[in-house]
Amino acid sequence: MSNLTFDFTGRTVLVTGAARGVGRAIGEHFHQAGAAVYLVDLDAATVTDAAKEIGATGLAADVADTGQVTEVVHRVVAETGRIDVLVNNAGILRDGMLWKLDDDDYESVMAVHAGGTFRMTRAAVPHFRRQGAGRVVNVTSYTGLHGNPGQSNYAMAKAGIIGFTKTAAKELARFGVTVNAISPNAQTRMISAIPPEKLAQLTATIPMGRFADATEMAAATAFLASDEASYITGVVLPVDGGLSL
Repeated sequence: MSNLTFDFTGRTVLVTGAARGVGRAIGEHFHQAGAAVYLVDLDAATVTDAAKEIGATGLAADVADTGQVTEVVHRVVAETGRIDVLVNNAGILRDGMLWKLDDDDYESVMAVHAGGTFRMTRAAVPHFRRQGAGRVVNVTSYTGLHGNPGQSNYAMAKAGIIGFTKTAAKELARFGVTVNAISPNAQTRMISAIPPEKLAQLTATIPMGRFADATEMAAATAFLASDEASYITGVVLPVDGGLSL
């Protein structure tokens, strides 16, 4: 368990892609910091279990579907009266070399990563404006800046999230809303699936010599969502142990 620094008592936090991994760790961190937390994921059974375990509320929804996104945001606001922090973490992988990817491989990845970030943020904005405050933290990737063979669709989506973050930050600043992103490098199921020899090679490229624990991504997200970060917007914060240097 990470040491808590920020107090989110009385605030409502919505985290997508939160059934496991980084998303779940972010939700747990905010719950421990006093927030009313809603975990959103397409995997209904897993997100429900995760929410019960950490004391949050689990909601099953597809962030690529505008109607389902609208329903989620309406429910959160109906139950708590507000939404203070939105963390856009939902994502999927459909990897393959460019010439092997079909339209569905491209469209589905774009719809969840870039489209989900767009739809969730758009749905939250009216409530942020009414409150005169809000925090959005998007999850992008090192691949979005530097590329990675076999992930042209994923790289395109994550690069798009960076452009969206900077544009939304400029548009929403007048309403007291900050929009930032983190670029993580955490130990996840995807990392665990890498063959040991390849994993050792990847680890050797990280100046700090290890992949982060998911709780370290949660701490960075909480900072960007905190009052202490009120003058930070449009930033992409690498939380990657120096990988992007």
